[in-house]
Amino acid sequence: MYVCICNAIRESELRKAAHRVPGDAERCYKALGKPACCGSCLDEADAILIEERKLGYVPAAA
Repeated sequence: MYVCICNAIRESELRKAAHRVPGDAERCYKALGKPACCGSCLDEADAILIEERKLGYVPAAA
């Protein structure tokens, strides 16, 4: 499933980024080389990051 249509970011990509990139969705998008565009996906993307990080792994702060 696509989380961000503007940048074609899939949920699986975002979940992988949650384990290696600290911070919010915008920071993860940037790490994927795709800055946030319209921003309509950011709330959902942040919720996915929180969910993924609740599984027990939180990346170290940069």
